[in-house]
Amino acid sequence: MISILDLFEGAEMEWTPEAMAERLELTRSTLYRYLKVLADAGLLASLPGVGFTLGPRIAELDFRMRHSDPLISASRPVMAEILAEIPGIALLCRRYRELVLCVHQETSPGIGFRSTYERGSARPMLRGAASRIILAHLPPQALRKLHQSAPEDFIAAGMGADLAQARSHMRAIRQRGVAVTSGELATGVTGVAAPIFDSKDVILGSLSVTVGQSNLAPDRVAFIVDRVSFGARIVSKAIARES
Repeated sequence: MISILDLFEGAEMEWTPEAMAERLELTRSTLYRYLKVLADAGLLASLPGVGFTLGPRIAELDFRMRHSDPLISASRPVMAEILAEIPGIALLCRRYRELVLCVHQETSPGIGFRSTYERGSARPMLRGAASRIILAHLPPQALRKLHQSAPEDFIAAGMGADLAQARSHMRAIRQRGVAVTSGELATGVTGVAAPIFDSKDVILGSLSVTVGQSNLAPDRVAFIVDRVSFGARIVSKAIARES
């Protein structure tokens, strides 16, 4: 039944029962039984001539999450303080399966650029500071699994030709405490991200800021690193108290 909801993760946001049955290899009777349960719960909605779409319950759950998620509640004031000193875009991301999901974004007014990495957007772990800092703190077996599934992606991301080099790259990020990228996802911007941990020191997500300038002076980078790292530690401590 959950696999039906997974169909709506891609570009196709409207599905007919016939297309669902073909993709999921479900019998007609089983599919319609699942669809009724999901529709009754408001997770799916049926539109004549269109098919099934995500239902209103999804919007309700999103509203509740934005206003009650401890991670967002702890991060929102920290992100505002960072942007008061560093004009840009602050992102709160968390690990989601083999991806990194943006769960909250704060933007300074009049910065002259925008981020397409909005709330609800998921990206691979290999690109961008917000993702790479999470990748650097994954358990060794998780990193190995990712590398085995797509070693060419690690090479393209400049992380070395094999798993040993990828591990060395991740170790350097952990030792620095932050990930810093310039022009990796968009030209003319620099991203700085620090890790957020849960009460057991397991990587939960990342706090990052993107500024509309590349080739920053070392002292400016150091200032941003200091503020973002401090903010991430505050969020981690707040999450630990909630646990």
